[in-house]
Amino acid sequence: MTTTFHAGERALQQRAGVAERMAEVGPRVIRSFMPDQHRDFFAQLPFVVLGSLDARGQPWASVLAQPPGFVQSPDATRLRLRALPAASDPLAANLAEGAPIGLLGIEPHTRRRNRVNGRVTALDGSGFGVAVEQSFGNCPKYIQAREPVYAEPATISAPAIVGTQLDAVALRLVQAADTFFIASAHPDAGHGPIASQGVDVSHRGGKPGFVRVDVDAVGQQWLTVPDLLGNYFFNTLGNLAVQPQAGLLFIDFAHGDLLHVAVRSEIIWDGPELSRYAGAQRLLRLQVQHVWHRPAALALRWRDLGKAQLSPALAATGAW
Repeated sequence: MTTTFHAGERALQQRAGVAERMAEVGPRVIRSFMPDQHRDFFAQLPFVVLGSLDARGQPWASVLAQPPGFVQSPDATRLRLRALPAASDPLAANLAEGAPIGLLGIEPHTRRRNRVNGRVTALDGSGFGVAVEQSFGNCPKYIQAREPVYAEPATISAPAIVGTQLDAVALRLVQAADTFFIASAHPDAGHGPIASQGVDVSHRGGKPGFVRVDVDAVGQQWLTVPDLLGNYFFNTLGNLAVQPQAGLLFIDFAHGDLLHVAVRSEIIWDGPELSRYAGAQRLLRLQVQHVWHRPAALALRWRDLGKAQLSPALAATGAW
């Protein structure tokens, strides 16, 4: 079957009043192959963001970086990545032949991004392939312009700091963030016959501080994030509506630290909290469950120490 959107995505489109339009638009822009423009785009990138599932079905977001050209497209239905994750990366345990995977190619300084969802193929000691099941572009909204440059990684990497809560260092990173990535999945990812029932990884951007952190009465940490006006595909929220687990990735653009956070999500559709953030269509409430902090793990450096030109689309949005 080739249904463009699964039931969770269609339910959110229906609630937003765009179901009929998306039923028409979706098949035109979400393809089972990559147009040449997308294939060339992936080949020029020094990093890609990936979404994968662990043995418990928990989504994780990760990033792989190598000199440009490490991603190639042998044909319109395949990608080949000449890279493998470090042992400290959640992705390392999740790569397997046939495993569902999501891939986001993003070029922040030009605000271009394209996505591929599919399955892992040809896994070997030099890298792995991705068999394309869905391919589509995204608009430049909310992408902060900062330019990445590949830098050789340290020969000895620091071990990951693993826990169930954000510590003081991780908390500062999250509260100052203007960007993060989110991996989500359909509950049948890897098993269902429909391409839309897979793993997806997406980008979220906002003014610095757009991720709010609260602690409830029993000490549980919660992240609250505004969901801003988008393309109405609802790939992420549609997944979360039917499988609330998600994986977040925060990047310390000044030092190369990576913060992977496993969360359980709730979608808030209305109420006074929504009105406190200008431009929010909905809110995502994310309960922190597991945290992997990997110091200096990303082999990229960013011009001007990661400082960014904020997206013009954020002018009409608020701050907590």
